[in-house]
Amino acid sequence: MYVVTALEPAAHWLSLKCSDEDFAELIERPGINPAPYLARAHWVAIETEDTLPRGEMQQLLSRAHALVFAKLPIKTQAALAAPKSSTNRQKSTRRARRKAGRVS
Repeated sequence: MYVVTALEPAAHWLSLKCSDEDFAELIERPGINPAPYLARAHWVAIETEDTLPRGEMQQLLSRAHALVFAKLPIKTQAALAAPKSSTNRQKSTRRARRKAGRVS
C-alpha cells in the first residue's frame, strides 16, 4: 500500500508514503500534514486536490510506489513486474506438465 484516498468527503483528500527528506519538506507546506496513524512511517496527508500541482503529485505517487515496491520480496517484485500474458502462459504450461505426468 503506497497511497490511500477517501471515498467520501473527509478532512484529507489523499495520504501517501514518502521518503524521510520529502516528509520533512512536505509537512512544511500549507495543506499537507503528517498522516494520522501513519506519520511515524513517513506518510503525509494532503487536504485537497489543488494543494499540489498535478506534475508534482504524479512524481510523489511514483516515488511512493517505488519506495513500497523496493521493500517487497524479490519473488513478489518479479511476479508484479512480469507481463500478465507470460504469467498466464507459465501457469498453463505447468498445468499441462502436471496433466501429462498424471496421464502417463
